[in-house]
Amino acid sequence: MQLALEQARLAAAAGEVPVGAIVVVNGTVVGAGFNCPISSLDPTAHAEIMALRAAAIKVDNYRLTGSTVYVTVEPCLMCVGAMVHARVGLVVYGATEPKAGAIESMTRAHELAGLNHRLTSLGGVRADESRTLLQDFFRARRASARADDPDPD
Repeated sequence: MQLALEQARLAAAAGEVPVGAIVVVNGTVVGAGFNCPISSLDPTAHAEIMALRAAAIKVDNYRLTGSTVYVTVEPCLMCVGAMVHARVGLVVYGATEPKAGAIESMTRAHELAGLNHRLTSLGGVRADESRTLLQDFFRARRASARADDPDPD
């Protein structure tokens, strides 16, 4: 999770929402990524997607059977779907995402009937650090917006 947190810090430094992810296969990191939909003009450029793409290239296979994805925030519906398609074995995440989390918060997408693959999950790993990164990022963003607004009323 430490490496995922480092990826999240890279996202924050780039002005992106600080979410980071890594993919591990047989104890080796094969992919890493951070949120970059703003800078890449790509709504699918979530940390998990970027890490899955890098891992697939590294192992030369779009199926990452038995891999583990570590991500700082509970994945959204799109990212859970991508992990199911990639045949990820386990997703480990930090902070829950009450509005869009698709592992436990909004829905349990990985348990939907009809899926041809099941992944397991473990949440709350270094959740406080992950949550603090997000809170600090959005606090700074709100403060900057207020400072830029000449008429706050």
